[in-house]
Amino acid sequence: MTDSLDRARLAAWRAYIEASQRLYTRLEDDLRADSALSFADYHVLVLLSEAPGQRLRMGELASRLVFSPSRLTYQITTMQRRGLVARESCPDDRRGSEAVLTAAGLLALREAAPHHLRSVRAHLMDDLDDAEVACLTRIFERLGRRLRADRDASTAHPHS
Repeated sequence: MTDSLDRARLAAWRAYIEASQRLYTRLEDDLRADSALSFADYHVLVLLSEAPGQRLRMGELASRLVFSPSRLTYQITTMQRRGLVARESCPDDRRGSEAVLTAAGLLALREAAPHHLRSVRAHLMDDLDDAEVACLTRIFERLGRRLRADRDASTAHPHS
């Protein structure tokens, strides 16, 4: 019983990874065709736009993007050259630095967002087969339950 369950989980996980990779590749191609942003650029800008003061410490940004520090440094450097982000010293830690969203970065994000959302909708509807949709649906439902539980717990204990 456990062996068949493990095989089923492994198959579901493999289907999820393959679907995610295919979807990511197509979204990347579409986003680049419609705007000057890569998928990674887009996600860096989204995270910065949602952060307090539109800035995040590099370590926090790396953990949210699941980037290695060297990959993030390269990403931020290329975005900095294009004027999408700035890099500044942390006021409370001179050894650290923060990525800061620029006006040009915010404009690029606003221009790319409709293309990105349209592309996500199109590919989720057109490019995934029924098994992949079912697998992703289960994962998102589980994630939604976890997020609701976390939100409810933080609401119940707002000062902890």
